[in-house]
Amino acid sequence: MRIAVIGTGYVGLVAGTCFAESGNNVVCLDIDERKIARLKAGEVPIYEPGLEELLKRNVHDGRLHFTTNYAEAIPKAQVVFIAVGTPPGEDGSADLKYVLSAAKSIAQHMTGYTVIVDKSTVPVGTSKKVHDAVKANTSHEFDVVSNPEFLKEGAAIDDFMKPDRVVVGARSQRARDVMDELYGPFIRTGNPVIFMDPESAELTKYAANAMLATRISFMNEIANICSRVGADVDMIRKGIGTDDRIGSRFLFAGCGYGGSCFPKDVKAVVKTAEEHGYEFKILQAVEAVNELQKYVLAERVKEHFGANLKGRHFAIWGLSFKPNTDDMREAPAVVIIEELLKAGATVTACDPEAIEECKRHHLGDRIRYSETPMEALDGADALLLVTEWNEFRRPDFDEVKARLKSPVVFDGRNIYRRKTLEEHGFKYFGIGC
Repeated sequence: MRIAVIGTGYVGLVAGTCFAESGNNVVCLDIDERKIARLKAGEVPIYEPGLEELLKRNVHDGRLHFTTNYAEAIPKAQVVFIAVGTPPGEDGSADLKYVLSAAKSIAQHMTGYTVIVDKSTVPVGTSKKVHDAVKANTSHEFDVVSNPEFLKEGAAIDDFMKPDRVVVGARSQRARDVMDELYGPFIRTGNPVIFMDPESAELTKYAANAMLATRISFMNEIANICSRVGADVDMIRKGIGTDDRIGSRFLFAGCGYGGSCFPKDVKAVVKTAEEHGYEFKILQAVEAVNELQKYVLAERVKEHFGANLKGRHFAIWGLSFKPNTDDMREAPAVVIIEELLKAGATVTACDPEAIEECKRHHLGDRIRYSETPMEALDGADALLLVTEWNEFRRPDFDEVKARLKSPVVFDGRNIYRRKTLEEHGFKYFGIGC
């Protein structure tokens, strides 16, 4: 099948590469000439395990192409995916200007029946707006489909190639048949393609992320109670996670969620509800809890060392919002480091992938950076574990202790056992344990 993907960000690049891997001819389009030049040279602008290898193979085999020109991408495409950004406005609503601009350009270059697919995370009603934008600019037949992505950064290739479900919002049988054929190679194990109307598909994506964000904030609230009553949130997680009505996933307490999805999508659902005369109180609380949770680790540091941290130096392990990505959007590490700097401290940070991202877009030269976890510890008053990269899970605690000025660890993800650290002579602070 001939496919075009508009946008080579995280979603578009993964989708285009995986569709090419399943044998389709794919053209990925982006208006960023520098990014397209890098992609043509085999350089991947984002970090995602397995993506670079797949991309290079499919470019070499002639199934994956990159362009900045709609006239090259659209005329022969049977299916066109819109995977451009939908950044949140100041009021939390999703900005659709890039989606609607892409829809207009697609319409102007179509040469026959085309299935146009909203792959970007968009609010309810977007498919109608895209339909109207396309109809105003072409006389050709087309269908607009909503096909939300459910990719986890760090595991996106597996999620796309072996999805637990594919959600498709389409009104015509013709469009459903095309989408069913397109996703056929990915669902041979029996996982379903779930067909529904576009509005339900649009809201399904938001509902999924909002539910997962709610579980995280709920457990962080439980953790904060644990800290006050002497309970252990990890024991509570095991106690409720074995209830099959609840399940064990997304029940880990920590220093807050971040990234490009949960914060933006929670805000968007709240805004959508507001626009339709409904106050979504649960999600308002989820958002508020998460923002406060990002300050908890820094507050623990101040409780231990005092509010004035002038002359103190801290090591930070982890900058990205989660492991296996260089994404620092809404990352708790930024809030934590900002709080330490405001209190007069200095910081050295280490992250396997996000250092350059942090330098360019977040903290610049206001902190120091270390290429290795152990070197980051030298002369530090304490270690703050912020992102649970595998590299940080089983360090040599004797060396950690020798390098630190004082044996203190603040574990923002509860990846260490208190008993183990205390046996090594550390003072240990976790989240709710």
